[in-house]
Amino acid sequence: MILLKQLSSIIDRQYNQPKGVLGWYIGEKMIRQHKTETHWTIELLNLQENEEILEIGCGAGYAMKLLSNQPFVHKVIGLDLSKTLLHSSSIRNFMAIRKGKAQVVLGNVHKLPFKDKQFSKVFSIHSVYFWGNLPEAMAEIYRVLKPNGSVSITLCEGKNGESWDTVKNMIENELIPLMKQMEFINVRLLKGPDSRGYHTVAITGEL
Repeated sequence: MILLKQLSSIIDRQYNQPKGVLGWYIGEKMIRQHKTETHWTIELLNLQENEEILEIGCGAGYAMKLLSNQPFVHKVIGLDLSKTLLHSSSIRNFMAIRKGKAQVVLGNVHKLPFKDKQFSKVFSIHSVYFWGNLPEAMAEIYRVLKPNGSVSITLCEGKNGESWDTVKNMIENELIPLMKQMEFINVRLLKGPDSRGYHTVAITGEL
């Protein structure tokens, strides 16, 4: 029992900040697991001409690769805490990085290493669970968004018909009110496709 708890703890830490060979494996596993919600989230971005896009928690770079192949995207930058996953992302997006259409950056959502009003779109997929301070994170996202820019935050709030009360509470009583307080407009909670039984939703807002 103790061994199983220790193993579970190691895996949980790896999902937060993957490292080493196990981290590389988890990064590739997450790509396979999250393809459905990744494609849906990209549709939500409603890409327009000359987009500058930031992905928070880019992982192994699958969404970045999809976006860098879009004609409307000028540049996509992926931010992650994991050096292991950024290395995978760099390999997966080698040609786009070489052409200047993609970039990977080591960093934290609570202190984004970017200038004010840099991005037309900011999005994240399954990373908000690990944001320790939502007000700080959302303030940083607000800061780096251009006027008329938008944010999309995708996550799961239940599985197989059961709701996760903690996550739903975070969405309804913290994240959405916080975005409205910061003067995001058209703040919406959108229901997405179920993925492997998980209930996918996205919280979106505009400036």
